[in-house]
Amino acid sequence: MKALLLLVMMTTCAAITQDLSGKMFTFPLESNRARVIFNTTKTDFNAVTVCHRSFTDLKRDHILFSLATPTHSNDFLIFWDNTNKEMEPHIKNKKAEFGGRDYKPNMWHSVCTTWEASSGLVQLWFDGQPSVRKFTSSGFNIRGPVIIMIGQEQDSHGGGFDSKQSFVGMMSDVYMWDYVLSSCEIQNYVDDRNFTPGNVLNWRALDYQIIDKVFLENKITVCY
Repeated sequence: MKALLLLVMMTTCAAITQDLSGKMFTFPLESNRARVIFNTTKTDFNAVTVCHRSFTDLKRDHILFSLATPTHSNDFLIFWDNTNKEMEPHIKNKKAEFGGRDYKPNMWHSVCTTWEASSGLVQLWFDGQPSVRKFTSSGFNIRGPVIIMIGQEQDSHGGGFDSKQSFVGMMSDVYMWDYVLSSCEIQNYVDDRNFTPGNVLNWRALDYQIIDKVFLENKITVCY
């Protein structure tokens, strides 16, 4: 069954706010340009939770989520290190390494990542399974004009893209909160049950901008 093509962007689309329930962004090719920028008015975070679902067959390193400020290009970054088979959150340019994740190709995976400035602890929930809590950076908020995107990894504030770190595949259900989500709320997200929408990024009311070749499509469903 063909997915209904809703939007194809070859250059730049003005920012719009839209309910993307049942939709996904498709990144069909390796590129150092194709990306989706998420807009928010929030500029100060003493805690963060980010959840998303992704589907890819990449056999190399790639970005899953990138938040940069002028101070830190990796202020809140989720990255897959294919060489070491690790999911790696970066907070204020400090990295935590989570191995043992069964990151299989060609299937949907849910990833939620939490961090709080007071303790500096970061935790990864992969397909509903929590990791140990690891220390990254504490004592200082993520602060400043933020640029948030998927598809490309920022090596500078809004730029410095490398096609060999780009995401190729599909991504959906991107949410962000400015607090640590409870384990029950995270499980509700993973199971696609009712949960509190993100107060920073809300997939059901998303303010976003597409750059270059990214498609917005109906999310692929399995028919029985």
